[in-house]
Amino acid sequence: MNADAVTSPETSTDETTGPAGPPTVPSSVVWCCGRPYVLEARPGRARWMGTDLRGRPEALSSAELQRRGWSSRRAS
Repeated sequence: MNADAVTSPETSTDETTGPAGPPTVPSSVVWCCGRPYVLEARPGRARWMGTDLRGRPEALSSAELQRRGWSSRRAS
C-alpha cells in the first residue's frame, strides 16, 4: 500500500460535506455560506468568527458551523 494513499479523518474530504468536522487549530480558516470564518482560541471555549450578510461580526460554535455546512475551500 502506498503511504500517500493513507489519510487521516481530518484530511479526508468529501466534495459535498467537507472533512468530518471543522479544524481545531487556532487561526484556521473555513468557508461557510460564501464567507470566511477564523477559529479564535479564547479561554474556556473556541469560537469561529466571521461576518453576517451586513458585514457585522458573527460568532459561531463548531456545532453551528457544522449545521450550516462548511468547506475548507472557497466555493468558485
